[in-house]
Amino acid sequence: QLQLVESGGGWVQPGGSLTLSCEFSGLTVDYYAIAWYRQAPQKEREGVSCISAHAITTNYADSVRGRFTISRDMAKTTVYLQMNSLTPEDTGVYYCAAGWDPSPICTTAEKQKYHYWGQGTQVTVSS
Repeated sequence: QLQLVESGGGWVQPGGSLTLSCEFSGLTVDYYAIAWYRQAPQKEREGVSCISAHAITTNYADSVRGRFTISRDMAKTTVYLQMNSLTPEDTGVYYCAAGWDPSPICTTAEKQKYHYWGQGTQVTVSS
């Protein structure tokens, strides 16, 4: 059973930065796409970014492209989301998700493909 644990959330002022981590265990995730989603209060959960199996490609929502960077460590047990130039609109609970997908291209548009989810970490951006 694959387990995912997020960390790194917190409070930050607008314009600040945070780095989220998603550590996974229980299965080898070489053939898994890993994604970050977020959910703001009273809003639908939305895809933020993903990284494909073997870290071949990445994908970003338009709202975060150029500000967020997803990466995977060489040991392949942790995925990071570096978030810069944060705005209050980035506030929400951030979830890490994994889905078996050997494709070199990932997407967050098909949420149902991600069968494993973490518990989430809160990110609050305010002054």
